[in-house]
Amino acid sequence: MPPRDRPTAREARLGSELRKLREQANRTATDAATHLGIDRAKISNIEAGYRGISPERLRNLAAFYRCDDQALLDALCAIAREQRGRHWWDSMRESVPQDALDLAEMEHHARHLHAVNMLLIPGIIQTPEYARAIFETRTPPFTPAEIEARVKFRTSRRRVFEKQHPPIYEIIIHEAALRIRYGGRRVHEKQLLRLTAPEPALPVTLRVIPFDLENVPGHAQSFLFTEGPVPQLNSVQVDTPFGGVIVHEAEEVENYRAVLGDVRRNSLPPEESRKLVQKIIEEI
Repeated sequence: MPPRDRPTAREARLGSELRKLREQANRTATDAATHLGIDRAKISNIEAGYRGISPERLRNLAAFYRCDDQALLDALCAIAREQRGRHWWDSMRESVPQDALDLAEMEHHARHLHAVNMLLIPGIIQTPEYARAIFETRTPPFTPAEIEARVKFRTSRRRVFEKQHPPIYEIIIHEAALRIRYGGRRVHEKQLLRLTAPEPALPVTLRVIPFDLENVPGHAQSFLFTEGPVPQLNSVQVDTPFGGVIVHEAEEVENYRAVLGDVRRNSLPPEESRKLVQKIIEEI
């Protein structure tokens, strides 16, 4: 397989998981290369995500590493079989940044999505008007063309719920995000109405962290926790002012899982959460 100019986060993840298996087996890259009959540079490129690997060679390496976790190997082989250009986001590679593409890819392959948001409605459920208002406040500013491309991309992410088996989606949002009027009163109201009455196809559970909670777990950090087909492929996307950062090291992911648990325990149940959103709508 020819080398790639820039691997996606998922392609890089496959390589990093193979590297972990090799290191757990106390094997060197040279050992792996010798076993497959290739040069060491190709092993390095595979583990960095710059070069693909066939499912057959992947299982060959796994046997060499004495890995017998069939669920993990099946999940890694599924990644190895994937090809670029087959998903909706591939057509937008020239108009949005790589971190956005990586997020759509991560959402597409997740079994469960858990969004924790402190100041914004989660992007995947934003209305076009709300998303546009967010992008218009960006520093440094986007051009009009960049704004429209990002709005189109953000609203297109909802296609993940059109899959035959869509992910289960949990939103945990701070009351502050429900009260900040991005885009003005009408845009704000329309966005909140989407939260209280999402389309029937959206398997969404809403929880709200109320203002009267004295301590907010996780230092008010917004993030998206995604559960993959196996625990080893769980990931976290962390918001920054200039894009998202994907975390997949096991210890860090487990730390975010602990924060997610704390945040959930300190949020209102779904029915009380929807009543609070409806109350805020009435006050607009």
